[in-house]
Amino acid sequence: MIVITTPTGNIGSRVLAHVLEGDQPVRVVARDPEKLPARVRDQVEVIHGSHGDADIVTRALKGADALFWLCPPHRQASNAVTAFAGFTRPAAEVLRSQGVQRVVTISSLGRHTPYADRAGLGTGVLAMDDLIAETGVALRALTMPGFMDNMLRQKESIKEQGIFSGAFSSDRRRPTVAVQDIAAVAARLLLDSAWTGQEEVPPIGPEDLSNEDMAAIAAEVLGRPVRYRQVPTPDYRERLVGLGLSEGMAQSMVDLITANENGLYQGVTRTPQHAIDTPTTFRQWCEDTLAPAISSYQ
Repeated sequence: MIVITTPTGNIGSRVLAHVLEGDQPVRVVARDPEKLPARVRDQVEVIHGSHGDADIVTRALKGADALFWLCPPHRQASNAVTAFAGFTRPAAEVLRSQGVQRVVTISSLGRHTPYADRAGLGTGVLAMDDLIAETGVALRALTMPGFMDNMLRQKESIKEQGIFSGAFSSDRRRPTVAVQDIAAVAARLLLDSAWTGQEEVPPIGPEDLSNEDMAAIAAEVLGRPVRYRQVPTPDYRERLVGLGLSEGMAQSMVDLITANENGLYQGVTRTPQHAIDTPTTFRQWCEDTLAPAISSYQ
């Protein structure tokens, strides 16, 4: 039995689709099961509720062999450790008693860098992994860089103004990965019952790019000017609060960016295997995902 959390989310839904191609029984934990396509509901057992709830996660993990764990956004948490480790703590207690063999988490790069303990959201998600690791379960933490797909949140400004923006610097190169590749790696691990022990798996994609690089590639693919605009950190923080984040979570985002600018995501050396496991280049992602999204945006 494989248990999937966040089965209607951007990553979780893709992990679920891959896992359903196998022959193992699947159980999902969904706060809103109606968002699951009917064909998916017919193939899985659905536990209705939040996987941050001890009773729900106890039901979900009964008889389970493997678990895909992704902590959902908690905009109003007081800080990142509460958002990630606090949400995960009930599940960690249940893992000790339910006999789950393997857990795959969505985590963050940076554990072995000087900024690991002051990286905001990154620090919070590493604390989440620590809680799960302490249960003794076999663990593969997928340590994420930035997501290419986050650019879709700015498709309106890209289409109408030719601009995407953020608080990151324009010229510092960092790894990025496509969500479709993350899901494929996670599903392979969930379907493979042979692995043991606890390790980090960094799906860092085939290349490092700066925001300037990404703007140039997007412009070539879209056939229109695209540029990156850096937003001052105080303005970015104010924007996040305006979007509904608590003061603590907005600061956690700023702290993550600061850590990134100081090498948080640079602690892993890329090997040829990374390009095999996460092969999607940013150009390919723009052609397959960004361009259709921009074209269809009204």
